[in-house]
Amino acid sequence: MTISQELARFAVNARYDDFPPEVIQAAKDAFLDWIGSAAAGAEKVPGQIMLQVVEELGGNPEATVLSTGKKTSSILAALVNGAISHIVELDDVHKASIIHAGAAIIPAALAAAEKAGATGKGLIEGIVVGYEVAIRIGEAVTPAHYYYWHTTGTVGTYGAAAAAGKILSLNEEQMTDALGSAGTQAAGLWEFLADGAMSKHLHPGKSCLNGLLSALLAQKGFTAAKKILEGEKGFIRATAAEYDLDKITSGLGRGYKIVENCYKIHASCRHTHHAIDVVLDIVKQHHLKPEQIAKIVVKTYPIAIDITGNFAPDSLYAAKFSLPFCVSLAATARKAGLYEFSPENLNNPVIQSLLSKVELVEDAEITALYPEKWPAVVEITDTAGTTFAGRTDYPQGDPENPVTHEQLVDKFRGLAQFKFSLSGVENIINAVNELEKVTNLSEMLQKAFAI
Repeated sequence: MTISQELARFAVNARYDDFPPEVIQAAKDAFLDWIGSAAAGAEKVPGQIMLQVVEELGGNPEATVLSTGKKTSSILAALVNGAISHIVELDDVHKASIIHAGAAIIPAALAAAEKAGATGKGLIEGIVVGYEVAIRIGEAVTPAHYYYWHTTGTVGTYGAAAAAGKILSLNEEQMTDALGSAGTQAAGLWEFLADGAMSKHLHPGKSCLNGLLSALLAQKGFTAAKKILEGEKGFIRATAAEYDLDKITSGLGRGYKIVENCYKIHASCRHTHHAIDVVLDIVKQHHLKPEQIAKIVVKTYPIAIDITGNFAPDSLYAAKFSLPFCVSLAATARKAGLYEFSPENLNNPVIQSLLSKVELVEDAEITALYPEKWPAVVEITDTAGTTFAGRTDYPQGDPENPVTHEQLVDKFRGLAQFKFSLSGVENIINAVNELEKVTNLSEMLQKAFAI
């Protein structure tokens, strides 16, 4: 069997009734967290641009667009819902594969479920299968692939196809073809960072659109490469100088990657969270004020420096990808949430002064631990010459340093209020808590827009 065929067999045979309780809860948590991120991103400029284009294109009313509560074609709903959920940088992430799985997979699963009339149990099956496929492929190519390629857009496309294909009840042959079509469309390059551009939001949107499209085509008999992953001219050889194919299928079906999911508390790139956590601990423990700080040294792994080593962010979005800004913000505001990334803080002279006092250093011992761990050591020296140090191997929200279900619900309430009424927010929380009992996902979503 090819790797795609093995993944297809797993996806087709996966059943809700076989999932352990913690896997079902993980899928519910991921779904709720994704809706919150989408709600918060819906009104942002990139999301509004995406919505305008989708509305101009029009489409059969098959699936709900969370920006408006209206329906459009399933693939266009998946496009805009994927894009808006990746804008405020509060969506989930998986460490070893470096993928924001929720934004890249759940919108495709939800759109397929609405189109097909699937139940909440069916949606859970799709989410679990999609995460499994995407994360395993991501682990196989990481970290080499990640240097040029945004994994959320690339391997996320496979996960979206698997999730949608599961919900659409594809057989093994069709699922294999869906993965083949997904792989030939998988894309997403990091060059947007040089401009602070909106392309990052497009990546999960296209992952969801292309994944769902691949499943719909396969359902009609559209064929694709059976060795899209391991083939001589396939995805892995084309996009990763180093890889480990065994990671895709080893242990497949004997555990579930979704339980390794990580949740964000800080509204910035995950590669900044380790240092933010440590800075917050140090300044709070030692009651340090910004004017008392002479130097901040962050020791971490190379990709964190490469992706977030911007010392002069000129926009709020660039600031979320600036490790120097994020630690300076944390030291000043003592928080790095959605509201702290504001125009006022971007231009705050105190934060700007701290930026020049930050030093980023690659640490060989830390590098050897990445990506299984995302560690950072922070040393803050005050103006009296005293140095305070701290370290974390697991940023808050990792399974090893978890947030509680109650914290996730509180986070959701804070984000969902941007789009839904108070009663709508509570309707969603209650529905997701009992997602396995939902028989009509469209009705569930419409209740969220109730006033």
